[in-house]
Amino acid sequence: MSVNHYENFPVASFLCPPALRPAVVAIYHFARTADDIADEGDASTADRLADLAAYRADLEAAVAGAPVAARWRRVFEPLAARTREHRLPPQLLHDLLDAFEQDVRNPPYPHREAVLDYCRRSANPIGRLLLHLYAVHDARSLQQADAICSALQLINFWQDLSIDGPRGRCYVPEADLLHHRVSRAELTAATDSARSRVLVAALCAWARTLMRQGAPLALRVPGRAGWELRLVVQGGLRILEKIEAMKYAALAHRPKLGLADLPLLVWRAWRMPDSLR
Repeated sequence: MSVNHYENFPVASFLCPPALRPAVVAIYHFARTADDIADEGDASTADRLADLAAYRADLEAAVAGAPVAARWRRVFEPLAARTREHRLPPQLLHDLLDAFEQDVRNPPYPHREAVLDYCRRSANPIGRLLLHLYAVHDARSLQQADAICSALQLINFWQDLSIDGPRGRCYVPEADLLHHRVSRAELTAATDSARSRVLVAALCAWARTLMRQGAPLALRVPGRAGWELRLVVQGGLRILEKIEAMKYAALAHRPKLGLADLPLLVWRAWRMPDSLR
């Protein structure tokens, strides 16, 4: 999982209701710390997995109301309090840890379904936890939140192709590589080519389709949460637009959002009802 995976997480933003900010911050620090364990520093695979197992044990203790170890007390004491206060579903937090453990093992992904299964645990729990805080529980909303979160995860992957490849990480399905005649070695070497650009275009189309499937949720969620979700959707679509503008040379350059994009994102968030008709 990219170290930038949580950069769009709405941590105590001005759109987040004050009553929910402590819970959002607690969830963020839980995920951010686990991400660092899985991906940062020079620890061995065995050490990372051992640390994640210890981290999971502290999660279980926190949920049960038992004492947690001193190492991550600043993470789990607030999380325990917010879990009790808002009755957060512990399984969603465990799903995140499952994804971090999978990241440490760094397996290949044979097909798109395998990547989406990873997204189900790495990204979708965040959306479901936030919907839980806003008391949104209907099946349609949960499915659309999953689509948005999976799309954001995919967009993050395709945005980071030039970084993840040289680090030995590949989330591109083997079936897509085979179909477009691009080798994993080419991704590892970040070799930009006509074939790789066609591959990236297909991957971006996949992510865009998912995002559009989930986007109507942003028009139904009321208040600040709905506006924040609109901006998240538009931010993801804007990254895809930037990849397209660079003719899908994502293996050569990493596109990113900047302050200059903010007015456009706000305008598009405002006009979302028209754009989704």
